[in-house]
Amino acid sequence: MQGSDAPRLLPCGDAALVVQFGEEIDPALNARVLALDARVAQGLPGVIETVPTYRSLLVHYDPTATDYRSLGDALLAMCADLSDTPAEGRLWRIPVVYGGRFGIDLESVAAHHGISTDELIRRHSAPIYRVYMMGFLPGFAYLGGLDPSIAISRRESPRLMTPAGTISIGGIQALVASLEAPSGWHLLGRTPVRNFMAERDPVFILEAGDRVRFEPIAASEWARLDAAAAAGKPVAEVIG
Repeated sequence: MQGSDAPRLLPCGDAALVVQFGEEIDPALNARVLALDARVAQGLPGVIETVPTYRSLLVHYDPTATDYRSLGDALLAMCADLSDTPAEGRLWRIPVVYGGRFGIDLESVAAHHGISTDELIRRHSAPIYRVYMMGFLPGFAYLGGLDPSIAISRRESPRLMTPAGTISIGGIQALVASLEAPSGWHLLGRTPVRNFMAERDPVFILEAGDRVRFEPIAASEWARLDAAAAAGKPVAEVIG
């Protein structure tokens, strides 16, 4: 592994373990996580499922086919020469309607930072984000790359329900939500993109390692794009 401390093995119950590469949200750490995940996917006795996160890989295994020490040793051996250079995943353009009923926290976040809503939209939509992990609920995409000048602590009082497709920020993270869910994040906008549809092929649009650029669109575009997404069309476009 290039320029990093050795990964750590952590037990997770009696049928799973974690390979942890660090503590930070960092593209180099995440690159190692995804590289290890790809290697494990090629086949490792006893492995049932893997779950990549920001800086670790959770590995579920069959304890009748392998054990913590044997599997852990095999995983550590796989880590020996992992690259810390992030792969260039697909670059998606995701349409977003900002503000109003689509992003009820846009004005308060702009006021918090002492900027206009137009400037907040510009700063939020300017970066190319990295999809670090999928989690919490199916299709929830956690993104890194938020402009630090608009970072904000999560809400003191989480909402019991927020809409599917919510585009939100919390701390230094950004999120593309896929389902209605409780949230303590700040809602800046909403996308018609359905990142998770169980009956669609592919079920998920975004994957860990992909990149995202948000495209502000007018509220008048919502009905057309939402209907297309409901019919199973991706609506999001690969642009790189």
